[in-house]
Parts: sequence; structure tokens; C-alpha cells
Amino acid sequence: MAGMKPRIAVVIGSTRKSRFADKPAEWILAKAKERTGWDVDLVDLRDFDLPFFDERASNLWVPSEDPHAVKWQETIGGYDGFIFVVAEYNRSITGALKNALDQAYKEWGRKPMAALGYGGLGAARAIEHLRLIGVELQMVPLRNAVHIGAGEFRKVSPMGGNGAMSEIDEVLAPSAKAMLDELDWWVRVTMTGRQESAAAA
Repeated sequence: MAGMKPRIAVVIGSTRKSRFADKPAEWILAKAKERTGWDVDLVDLRDFDLPFFDERASNLWVPSEDPHAVKWQETIGGYDGFIFVVAEYNRSITGALKNALDQAYKEWGRKPMAALGYGGLGAARAIEHLRLIGVELQMVPLRNAVHIGAGEFRKVSPMGGNGAMSEIDEVLAPSAKAMLDELDWWVRVTMTGRQESAAAA
């Protein structure tokens, strides 16, 4: 396993028909793909048709039965780190994203998680909630994040100027670089740790 490229998933955390998420998701996906040391994929919750969590217990304790949940677990289990694209709904993450996080456990553990959020305050409150959930899932929440808020959000939102992400790239690029640099460090450390634990077992 040594020398393998880290696999990173950019996870779109909203499933609404009118969502804004696609625009920033494609932007951060392009930034992440500029890292020649990573393999990066877009993972869209729309593609998994997850039911509300209704298993007997977390898959930490009991294998999940719903095939949609199992497919989700198998998909995310193949990644070494995550960048969540976060909408803020009433000061927290979307129900769709919370449900997706709950539909797995083992697959998240000891992997770093970054976040890009958008909204009036750049989804700052939602990302804080996401970090707390990540701690319980034994993930490594990053300090750095990308927040698209206030004037920048109005420039690119369909309810504002609906401009291209290139219009705010100069403002966001430093925080994106800081987040991706931090993700790179943690993903390599945690990959090594998981490999050593697996070998010892």
C-alpha cells in the first residue's frame, strides 16, 4: 500500500433540486485535482437514494441491511479523506448530509475531513456542527475551511449576481490553499497510521 495516491472525495451535502452546491463543488474539485499527488472524485448524495437511517444499530456493531446504505458504505470506505460541500440550514448541516454521515461509521474513522461552506455567514455554524459530528465518527476535522459568505456569496448565488466562481477566486484561493495543504498533511499521516494498524492486526 505504500506509495499509493490518497483518494479524496468531494461530497456534495445538499440534494435539493434548486441547490447552489454544484458551482462551489466543481470549483473546489478543480482546486483539489491540481494536487498531482491525489486522486479526487465528486461524490453526490443524489446518486445514492439513501433512506432515513433505520438499521438495528450503527454498522460499527451490526452490518447494515439496506442495499442503498451498503452501497454508500462501500463507496466512502474507499476514500482516504473528504471535502464536504456544506449548505447551512437553520444553523446546521442539511438533513441529507446528517443522514449520510449516520449511515456509516467504520468507513469514516481515522480519516481527515475538510469543508467548504456557503451562505450568509459562509456556513460557519453548520461547519462547526459538522466538526462535532466528525469527532464522534472518529474523523479528523480540520481547522482550516473555505467560507463563501456575505458579498462573495451574493456575487455567485442565483439569488444575487449568479456570476462564475472565477469572480471570487482571488478572495477564496488563500483559504482553499490552506485547507488543502492541511488536508494533504493529515491524509498522509492517517493513511500511514491505518496501514500500520492493519499490519499489526
